[in-house]
Parts: sequence; structure tokens; C-alpha cells
Amino acid sequence: MSNRVHGLPFLPGTSFSDSTKTAFHRSQTLGYRNGYAVARRPTVGIGGDRLQVTPLSQAQLEELASKAPFLTYGPPKQAPPAEFIPAYVAFDKKVLKFDAYFQEDIPTSTEEHYRIRQVNIYYYLEDDSMSVIEPIVENSGIPQGKLIKRHCLPKNDVGDHYHWKDLNRGVDITIYGKTFRIVDCDQFTQAFLESQGIELNPPEKMALDPYTELRKQPLRKYVTPSDFDQLKRFLTFDKQVLRFYAIWDDTDSMFGECQNYVIHYYLMDDTVEIREVHERNDGRDPFPLLMNRQRIPKVLVENAKNFPQCVLEISDQEVLEWYTAKDFIVGKPLTILGRTFFIYDCDQFTRQFYKEKFGIPDLPRIDVSKPEPPPVKQESPIPEDKDRRFIFSYFLATDMISIFEPPVRNSGIIGGKYLGRSRVAKPLSPVDSPVYYGPGDFFIGAVIEVFGHRFVIIDADEYVLKYMESHADQYSPEALASVQSHIRKGGAVAPDLGNKQAKEDPGVQELEALIHTMQKRLTGHPCQDKIREAFQVYDKEASGYVDRETFFKICDSLNVPVDDSVVKELIRLCCPEEDKIDYHNFVRAFSA
Repeated sequence: MSNRVHGLPFLPGTSFSDSTKTAFHRSQTLGYRNGYAVARRPTVGIGGDRLQVTPLSQAQLEELASKAPFLTYGPPKQAPPAEFIPAYVAFDKKVLKFDAYFQEDIPTSTEEHYRIRQVNIYYYLEDDSMSVIEPIVENSGIPQGKLIKRHCLPKNDVGDHYHWKDLNRGVDITIYGKTFRIVDCDQFTQAFLESQGIELNPPEKMALDPYTELRKQPLRKYVTPSDFDQLKRFLTFDKQVLRFYAIWDDTDSMFGECQNYVIHYYLMDDTVEIREVHERNDGRDPFPLLMNRQRIPKVLVENAKNFPQCVLEISDQEVLEWYTAKDFIVGKPLTILGRTFFIYDCDQFTRQFYKEKFGIPDLPRIDVSKPEPPPVKQESPIPEDKDRRFIFSYFLATDMISIFEPPVRNSGIIGGKYLGRSRVAKPLSPVDSPVYYGPGDFFIGAVIEVFGHRFVIIDADEYVLKYMESHADQYSPEALASVQSHIRKGGAVAPDLGNKQAKEDPGVQELEALIHTMQKRLTGHPCQDKIREAFQVYDKEASGYVDRETFFKICDSLNVPVDDSVVKELIRLCCPEEDKIDYHNFVRAFSA
């Protein structure tokens, strides 16, 4: 009986059950209609009791469970969409590793019929590519390493590729005709596959190569009759080399120098190799070896001193003692093939070997660097330079300087262009902001230093003197005083300004006499003021010389009497070369 009948509240301790009730069956809610199972609502409760409420159907229950309380809380907010992460970012540097092997048939060998080759299969999650790599075994004689480079491996003939879902322990996969048996995987691969819901097979044992296992069995021992076991020494000291750093000082001989070398001593067979140490731009051919690897005799037998070593190889019959490791000590000289090497250093392995083998605790490095000699003071001991004459040309538009040396017959010096147009920096000026020569630096008596060569200005032409007088503000008082002194002395050209050799030359004396004669005859000639400017227009380099064709062309335009015998003789004396004419001396004949 229920509490509703007795009017009691439905609270703990106030309810009780009907002890006389014996039926507790549930009414049937499953029926069949036209051969299909159909669910129906119960009409009575347990044991046939009347239902107090109308039961809801399953569809109504599901609708009620998904119904949102709009009136109380309002419509639910949409959750933000998950941020998209591309596969190459999510799986960057994440690689699945599987241990596998494949069987290779050996039809050409009588000792083995097949070979088991162990490999590692790598699956790259970022782009679903795979690679197969075989660990390299030393002295295996088999091309090992990367067997299949990284790419998407084809799975079948229809264009499908292998996926990580196809890989598991204890399965076979076929790649390009080779069947690989996967036996195990690493911890990361196992955790990843299990997180994706893949059930991993139990791991298997890696198959072993029968021929390799046969080689691991202990070999039969043989007693070597000799006290020295060459094979044992080879196996013990293979790839162990002592390295020494040495110098060969040959500065006592003519054109000798000090060179660096590296001496290698091979412990396995007591051979020695000497290598040259080359530096960049050392001017030597890059020969790799000074001496090939060979045994070096230390003491020869008495009758073997005249042995032809250049054509025959020395054997033990001609040698009493060979060089060994104890002969190579840091700080001691060593004579090899006629050269005395001084060993000044060695590497760390060599130091450790001498400490364990010979009990030498330390081999210090010896400083063999030599102090640099004091700089040699440069002087100019060439007496021929004292009588050389040059023509300086300063271009006001570009502040450039050109230097021309007039050719002198039988001087032994080739004249011509000495310096092309260029800006010349003053000595001791800073490299970052150099100070260049200007017009104010050129005056009579000035010393101009051009790239280590010093020039003294002893004369100037009329245009320079006029320019200095009209631009007196650009020059120092000393420069103007030198011009005034030059004008008072009646300055002429360079041959009259201290060139003793030129004064004593009969050709120069004849030239001066002709110029003096021409000055008297050509006084008042209409071209007297124009002839110098006309020649300078064609002389672009301001060398003082023009070719013969240009010379006669200018003379013809200015009505110069080139047919006169005196003028012809003057032109002949102004020709140091066959195709060049010195117009400076020729123009002097037209100045009063």
C-alpha cells in the first residue's frame, strides 16, 4: 500500500510496503506487428498496480533530455571552433621507427645460401613518407646505409601508398619487390599507435644472419713460431698515428727559409710520412707530401753506404737500425733524408702514448717563432735620378696631376708618360679622409711627394706664373716670394736652371743659340701670343710634345715660316724622337 492511501507524507520512516503482495511481475512492453517488433507503453505497474502517472515514450524522454531551458538561462553560447593546425606543424619531427629485416638470396656462395639483413623503417608523420635505412657494419663488404630514400612508398598497383595504419608488429610489407618483416618498434611509436586505437601485436625476436653468427664463433688458435706477431700488431695499432709538428730551418743557405711540416708516425708498421704545411698566398705549389709513407733507415751497414737508394729499395740486409717511436721526441732534432727537422710540438694522443709507453709525463710545446727584423730604412741611392727632368701638369677642373718625362737620348731611361691623370694624396694624410694636393701646393721650390718619390719644382711656364699672380690669395707668402725671385732672375726653361749636364751638351748650346737668333728675327710676329695656346689645345696630357703632323698643321694655320733654313734647323733640334716634336723649346723662339 502507498502512503497516498493513508494520507502520510512521503518521507523516510513514514512509508511501508504491502506485506501481503505476492505478484511483482512487469507488464509486457514488446509486441509484434506484421512481423516487426514494436515497443508499446505499459498500462499497469509492477504486479498489476495502477499507474499514478502516464509514462513517457522513449522519444519524449530523449526530447526532454536535449531540451534547453531558454526561459531561465537564455540560448546557449556557441563554443569557439577549434584552431586549425596543419599536419606538417602538428607532426613536425615526429617519426615512427620500426625494426625489421628482409632475406636476401645468395646464389653465388658455397658458405651461405641466404643472408638476413636488419633494417630500420622510418615513417614521417608530417607528410606520410617512409625511408628504409640499414645500419652500417664495419668491414661488411655490403653497400649499406640508406636503402630506400624518403618518399611516399607505393602500396599496390592502383596508386595507394602505405599509411601508418598499415604498420604493426609481426606483419610483412612488400616494398619494391622486397618483403620486410616488422618485429618491433620504439616506445614513441607504440604510444602513438595505441593512442590512435590500434592494437599492437606482441614483439618478435629479430632474426639473425647465420653466416654472421658462424663468424662469431671462436677461431682455432695457432702458435706463431716468431716472437713478433705482425698480425697482432696490425690489429692492435691499426689507425693509431703519432703526429709531430716540426720545422726545417734552411736560412743559413742561399735563398733558404724556415718551413713548417707535419710528421706522421704509423705505429702499425713503423712507417713515417712528412707533409708540408701550406698557408694562403705563400707562393708555393700545393704538394701534399714531402715524403711518402715509408720506413726510414737510421743506421746502415758498413758496406751499404754506397747503396743506390734512388733506384733500389732498402731492405733489412742493408740496415742495422730503423727509426722507431722512441727517436721522435719533442725538443730534439731529427735528420731524415738529409734534412734536419726540429720537432717542437705534438698532438694529445701522442702525449698520452709517450706517457704510457715510455713514461714521459709531459711533452711541452716549444716556441720556434722568430722576432721580426727591424724595418729597413728606405733610401734613394740612385745617382741617375738626380739629372732626370719631369713636366707636372695640374688640371684645375678635376684637381688631378699628370707627370711626363721628356725622352733624353742615350740616357738609358725610357721617357714618356710617368703618371696618368690621378689625384695624389699628401704624405702622412689619414687613409679614411686623405688630403690631396691643391693648386696652392705647386710653386717654384716646392717639394711634391708622389707615391714615395719626391719631386722639386724648379720652373713653370708663363700661364702658371700669371695664374699665381692673379690668384695670390691661394698661395703662401713663401710661394709668392719664389715667383717674384724667379721673375727678377729672368727665369727661362728647365735646361737653364741648374742642369749642369745640359749646359755642357753641345746640342743644347746649339739649341739655345738658335732660339736667341729666332727671338731677334721673329719679334713682332702676329702669332707670338697665340702659338703656345694653340699647341696646348692639342696636347691633352700636357706632355710638352705633339706629333709631326699636328705640329706642321698648327704652324701652317699661324703662318709660321717653316721653310726658313733657321726654322728647319730649330725643328730638327726639337725632335728627340722621329714622330714627336718638343714645342716648348720651339715656342720660346717667339717670346721677346
